[in-house]
Amino acid sequence: MSSAIINNDRELINLLHQGKEEALSLIYKKYWQMMYLAAYNLVQDKEVCEDIVQDIFVKLWNKRDSINISISLKSYLYTSTIYKVYDFFRKNKKMIKVELLDDFNEKIQSFTPETKLLHDELVQHVDSIIEQLPEKCKVVFKLSREQELSNKEIAEKLQISQRTVEGHITKALSILRGSIGVSLSLEFILFLIKMKNN
Repeated sequence: MSSAIINNDRELINLLHQGKEEALSLIYKKYWQMMYLAAYNLVQDKEVCEDIVQDIFVKLWNKRDSINISISLKSYLYTSTIYKVYDFFRKNKKMIKVELLDDFNEKIQSFTPETKLLHDELVQHVDSIIEQLPEKCKVVFKLSREQELSNKEIAEKLQISQRTVEGHITKALSILRGSIGVSLSLEFILFLIKMKNN
């Protein structure tokens, strides 16, 4: 396989599904610097950032048979990087001198024009998935996450049971989780939605 033949990310993903190691190598060469810089802007620790990027590529290879990337490859890798940083901070709160989530969104967006575009693409993707939810599911989800109503308040407002409200919210989060293609925690998905509303 010649790297000159491979002219787009979709082809690289297809070759990755086929277990072609060169595809992983080409993806790495194409995107590792963007991923490293995105992580470094937030963590500012060389070793941690290298570990984050390496871990993403190891998982990409290990899950090559089943991986389903529904956004652009660049956005997928960017999202994976930001999520890994978010997860690192969440698990290592004692190591953080400045509270992460206070300015996490601003730091994500302010690094480079490319990072701002990737951030915007991710937030727009989340927004478009919410808009495509089944109508009642979308209404319940927006009341819950955007207007911050309790399940009881939503049930009373829509004249449905609290169990139905919970079912709609669970369904919406499941769809959002599957739509991004990265194994994100529900906590991080809710963080993305919060970013959308800022």
